[in-house]
Amino acid sequence: MNVMPDVTTPEDAGMCAERLDRLPRFFQSYLERKKVSGLSLLVSRGGQIVHQSHQGVMDWDTNKPIAADTLFRIYSMTKPITSVALMMLYEEGAFRLEHEVYRYLPAFRDSQVFESGDADNYTTHAPERPIQIRDLLTHTSGLTYDFLVQHPVDRLYRRAKLRGIGAEDMKLETFVQKLAEQPLVFSPGTKWNYSFATDVCGRLVEVLSGKPLDAFFAERIFKPLQMPDTFFRVPQDKADRLASCYERDPQTKEIKLQDRGATSAYLNDRAFLSGGGGLVSCLNDYHRFCRMLLNGGELDGQRLLSPTTVEFMTQNHLPGGKTMVDMGDETFSETRMDGSGFGLGFSVVLNPADAMAPVSQGAFSWGGAASTYFWIDPAEDLIGIMMTQLMPSAAYPLRPQFQQLAYAAITE
Repeated sequence: MNVMPDVTTPEDAGMCAERLDRLPRFFQSYLERKKVSGLSLLVSRGGQIVHQSHQGVMDWDTNKPIAADTLFRIYSMTKPITSVALMMLYEEGAFRLEHEVYRYLPAFRDSQVFESGDADNYTTHAPERPIQIRDLLTHTSGLTYDFLVQHPVDRLYRRAKLRGIGAEDMKLETFVQKLAEQPLVFSPGTKWNYSFATDVCGRLVEVLSGKPLDAFFAERIFKPLQMPDTFFRVPQDKADRLASCYERDPQTKEIKLQDRGATSAYLNDRAFLSGGGGLVSCLNDYHRFCRMLLNGGELDGQRLLSPTTVEFMTQNHLPGGKTMVDMGDETFSETRMDGSGFGLGFSVVLNPADAMAPVSQGAFSWGGAASTYFWIDPAEDLIGIMMTQLMPSAAYPLRPQFQQLAYAAITE
């Protein structure tokens, strides 16, 4: 276990150093029981890092320790970055949220809603209205994910080889075209369902900007924010920093290797630039992205968004002020659905008691498939980030445990 020195005295930021030290001590038990290979934690308040710790190893076979510059597959923590990219174009007047997606991606003009039957024989009907761009950002589009295994449509996705980051040889343009050919699970705007919607947002960024998604990210977000270790493909000179990813079998509870860092597909050129889950990043890079959001769209003199746009994005955009659980069934989510709405790229806490988390109303967050997680609490001027590599993200309650320990360290 390697606890990094604090950038500032936690007490100066209204936090208790002794209580923050509970974080690595608590998670050490996960390492000792071989539940996770390693993890990195960061807590900042008032723009200053008050805790940063790195525990365990990048790979159980090599025993190379997790370090401050270790690279992690952040999977769906890519989504907030893609949402920011799209909203940067919104600020330039490139589109309106109520615009039909087919204005820019014509393949969605004839979208139909699955009505009855199975994947081999089914009927459809016209949607109540077309998919709008706001539906993509809020996961109310009627799209779904191949891995959910809850509906005949996700089986159609698997047949069409629509497997997200597993679609290595399919360009984003082709992926979205094939996605538009499948029926919707429901009429847009009527339900909440986690989906490939943010990959469609990524394609919109390409069409509206005239640049490939990786180029837009690099030029408009990563360079201004000084995020040199965030990318779709890990450069060769940084390959030895990519942690291996592990997977817990839900039946046997056995943990096995899912993707070795030294031989990962993330080390190679990949045709599919997944705005929904394709990025690799490190703890400090993602902290700079979070700081930009907490600071109203600006960091170190580089403004990506207006404060009003960030405030707008982090409000609940679900119709009628509903929560995710109001609009969804018990579908998959990277955060608790009770007590939380959804903004333009993030879940937003509406009722901390229902969310069963000691966060402030208005705190926003998201996580990734390999158990990575971040949250931003504007009322407390607080950021928390967890980086680890264990799939699925619901294997253990790492996220709520991290939150409850972090908030317990606040003293004023």
